[in-house]
Amino acid sequence: MCAWGRDIGIDLGTASVLVYVKGKGVVLNEPSVVAIDKNTGKLLKVGADAQAMLGRTPGNIVAIRPLREGVISDYDMTERMLKEFIRKISGGSFFFKPRIIICVPSGITEVEERAVVDAGIQAGARRVYLIEEPVAAAIGAGIDITLPDGHMVVDIGGGTSDIAVISLSGVVESASIKVAGDQFNEAVVKYMRRKHNVLVGERTAEQMKIRIGCVYPQEEDASIEVKGRCLVTGLPKTLTIHSSEMLEAFEEPVERILEAIHSVLERTPPELVGDISSNGIVMTGGGSLVKGFAQLVEARTGIHTVVAEDAISCVAQGTGKSLDSLNYMQDGTVNLSRRRQMS
Repeated sequence: MCAWGRDIGIDLGTASVLVYVKGKGVVLNEPSVVAIDKNTGKLLKVGADAQAMLGRTPGNIVAIRPLREGVISDYDMTERMLKEFIRKISGGSFFFKPRIIICVPSGITEVEERAVVDAGIQAGARRVYLIEEPVAAAIGAGIDITLPDGHMVVDIGGGTSDIAVISLSGVVESASIKVAGDQFNEAVVKYMRRKHNVLVGERTAEQMKIRIGCVYPQEEDASIEVKGRCLVTGLPKTLTIHSSEMLEAFEEPVERILEAIHSVLERTPPELVGDISSNGIVMTGGGSLVKGFAQLVEARTGIHTVVAEDAISCVAQGTGKSLDSLNYMQDGTVNLSRRRQMS
């Protein structure tokens, strides 16, 4: 049986799109990248195929990321990308339009919410619902959010970091900052330019982050061979970079995330802070996988911190589990902290 017609959950992220189909689990995990022909406007590739083209395209082809800092920056491309992903999981069958639930950052504006809903409808949904990322992350991490018990979730994605305190199915306090995985990559590029006079591309910076990136001193100093362009000679240059250098490179974005966590804790009612102290902090999202992040948060807050078991697909899993609640949603959203009218 094809997936089309079943309810679908989408984690529409700045770095990647994950699609959850009811009864099947996560069926698609692709980068949020599209490649188009500038002359004709034709969509050439989406996802992993388009990502391979980043920084390598000829003049008439452009590979772009239609989402920036957690929100839609190119509406038309986002809609076309969603259509293509939905076509991929449906096997090209469009007989039954599904209901779709899409994740959004907790700091999203009403205009941005409307853009997400419209993109989902244009991509072929019968009805679009929204859920806030930290709520979905908490559900995906196995937290029972219906209890009168405070839990803190720190979701570090590609474009935004969402920090929220959740109790009784609602967000009590939250912060959404535009500092996450993308800014870590930018920090690496700036560091390489400043310290080594070498220009590296975005994909190289991301590989450095994944393979040797750390935000807390590590026992073993890992290293990686990096190729870039020397800014002095203009010629290719190869050098070895150590994980200890990443500590310095990541200092600024990491501090901003820690400040946001501290700020949310300061605004949280004392009873819930007591709960969080007992329950600990749960980290989700690809950014939380940078080595030592949980250790650093625990050292700075004094609260036991863990990274969720399946941090990258946590939000998608939570979105998928929320599909069971769609029949009880009257207002067209699952925006648990605000209940905005979107119908």
